[in-house]
Amino acid sequence: MANRPVATYSIVACDLDAGQWGVAVQSKFLAVGSVVQWAEPQAGAVATQSYANPRYGPDGLALLRQGLSAQEVVKRLTEADEGRESRQLGVIDAHGGAATFTGSECQEWAGGRTGDGYAAQGNILVSQGTVDALAETFEASSGRPLAERLLECLVAAQTAGGDRRGQQSAALLVVEKDAGYAKLSDSVVDLRVDDHERPIDELQRIYELHDAIFGRTPKAQWLDVDEALQTELMERLLRLGYAGTLEEALTSWAGTENYEMRVEGVERIDPVVLEALRRQA
Repeated sequence: MANRPVATYSIVACDLDAGQWGVAVQSKFLAVGSVVQWAEPQAGAVATQSYANPRYGPDGLALLRQGLSAQEVVKRLTEADEGRESRQLGVIDAHGGAATFTGSECQEWAGGRTGDGYAAQGNILVSQGTVDALAETFEASSGRPLAERLLECLVAAQTAGGDRRGQQSAALLVVEKDAGYAKLSDSVVDLRVDDHERPIDELQRIYELHDAIFGRTPKAQWLDVDEALQTELMERLLRLGYAGTLEEALTSWAGTENYEMRVEGVERIDPVVLEALRRQA
């Protein structure tokens, strides 16, 4: 069976102040995230697509880990690949340097664009406007969380035309050293929609769920649990069947609903947790 092109638009990017690197991608291709996106904190990120060479992912990260620039990584990967003219590649390095490559045999419209801290690229697109939308949206969203910026880039790219064959899957990957689950993982966000009529909409929906469970509300925004709020919490928890002390009941409920990463004792409460409890009870 002949290889299918990973007809795709993607963006690789970083937020050096936050110590984060990431990739966002959409394609008329099943489970595009399983092929295209690769990232490692303090090293960089890679997107490999078109008639994708999946080896570009781990091999590219290995080169980035050695301290090579994005431009040098693209040069080494493509020079060693006899099939390079059918490949497309985007790389961001540890210092925010970016490079993109589009082989001469990639199907139109195909091309890429780089800027400060990002590389955007796509193939089999309606027009160049898709890649321009990726780039311009990223440039206009400085200061916001990287994951949200990357999602907005996908939305803008699709609005601008997207993959001329349509939509099927989308994915989002953001890494940061020891910032993932229980601070024992580097994956801050690793979400995939493998087969859906509107994959970007679905990716946005599950990202909101992910952020509610794993997101970080600044401690300055947490609420003091005074006597009135303590009474409210106990009443709502009892209504849901959780008894015992407030700490026992809240901890048990939070574990059931996957909010345990947002609960630290009962003297103060994350407003996201409070809102979720109020919705339930």
